[in-house]
Amino acid sequence: MSDYSGSRFRRGAGALLSGAVSAFVIVFAMLAVMWIVEVVDFLITPAYTNLGVLDREFGIIGWHPDGLVGIIFAPFLHGGFEHLIANSVPLLVLGFLAGLRDVGKFLWATVLIILIGGLGTWVTSPDVVTIGASGLVFGYFGFIVARGLFDRRLLDVVIAVGVGIAYYGILAGLLPNQEGISWQGHLFGLIGGVVAAWVLRRRRELPPATSYPSLS
Repeated sequence: MSDYSGSRFRRGAGALLSGAVSAFVIVFAMLAVMWIVEVVDFLITPAYTNLGVLDREFGIIGWHPDGLVGIIFAPFLHGGFEHLIANSVPLLVLGFLAGLRDVGKFLWATVLIILIGGLGTWVTSPDVVTIGASGLVFGYFGFIVARGLFDRRLLDVVIAVGVGIAYYGILAGLLPNQEGISWQGHLFGLIGGVVAAWVLRRRRELPPATSYPSLS
């Protein structure tokens, strides 16, 4: 291997390691906020209520103008610690893999997933309070798989295939047959992830046009 190739490999490996650390820190911080919020909600909510105080105030409430604020806050709210635990591991794994190569694009993808997933849920869930990070989980799944299709970088394709094999079972959550589960949040989170992968896809440079002498 030439010195140039070796240097290029080291730079690439260094950038990947830096991205991995940054992605882990960001996703871990998001999870930490979710856990802190859930603890606070548990402490301030009376024992006889089924829905937390913060959940009622800041969840997505379909078709209600006041419920639009939940588009931003709902992913950080959960209906109890069991709900939060169920979302924590897939969010950490998929969020890390989504941000592994490009943290900047990962942050923009997160914004798009939250906005598209939340707005779609608000439109299709009249009078229903929706909370939870599962929309983000489905969004990161869609982003990772679609990124492999759109960008076609070897690393992205490998990650997409691995995630597709390991997590394809979550697609059952798109079916409207589970009581108390927002399939709308799952569906529009997934759509948000695919849209984010398309918007943030790698732009391929077109080859320069060949100029020919004009003939008269």
